[in-house]
Amino acid sequence: MQILVVKDYDAMSQQASHLIAQEMKKNPCAVLGLATGSTPIGTYKELIRMYREEHLDFSRITTFNLDEYAGLDTSHPNSYSYYMRVEFFDHINIKKENTHIPDGKIKDLNMCCRYYDQSIEQAGGIDFQLLGIGPNGHIAFIEPDEALSVHTNIVTLTKETIAANSRFFSSPDEVPRQAISMGVGSILQARKIVLLANGVGKAQAIKNLLASDKVSTQIPASFLYLHPQATIIVDEAAYSLVL
Repeated sequence: MQILVVKDYDAMSQQASHLIAQEMKKNPCAVLGLATGSTPIGTYKELIRMYREEHLDFSRITTFNLDEYAGLDTSHPNSYSYYMRVEFFDHINIKKENTHIPDGKIKDLNMCCRYYDQSIEQAGGIDFQLLGIGPNGHIAFIEPDEALSVHTNIVTLTKETIAANSRFFSSPDEVPRQAISMGVGSILQARKIVLLANGVGKAQAIKNLLASDKVSTQIPASFLYLHPQATIIVDEAAYSLVL
């Protein structure tokens, strides 16, 4: 696993967007795995700038998002479907039919999970997967547990994740308790993986991740050690406890 330590959030975002653009130029039909939350916003803004100023072309790109809250409609301002439109998709020339996000409102969530993995397989797999990391070491909504699901599945969010995500809602009570999330196996099948971490709030998670090269279900991000092309881009603040 490669570790890139950069100065700050802007440098992290620029480095990540450069790697994504590089993948797209090499393969104009690339399949991108995308993340949400505050961490990748800078990356998306830089990709939008590249589209507007450097003619970076998304017209043949396919995307699959990591996760979605269960129970939220796509029009809900805190759904990840809404987030992706507002923060990214509405500002580039990607085709709507080429963007994929789990449907949190579907009645049969288990069927949704199976269909999502099938859709990724039919698209030829993910070429480049973007990840963030939670304060407890989770990736996507894969929470620390005694055992982790391999495939896309329904997860129950931990108190730590609910608390961390409550800043996007009016109160912690409004945060959904379940989500649909890619599994560890779904993520590790991506050909390239880049995990982003910034700020002192992620410093303990990065310290725990890099403390050893052992894989632990209590630190879901540690499964990246098993991937041949995984890269962590971390700013100095998030790396501060490792030094």
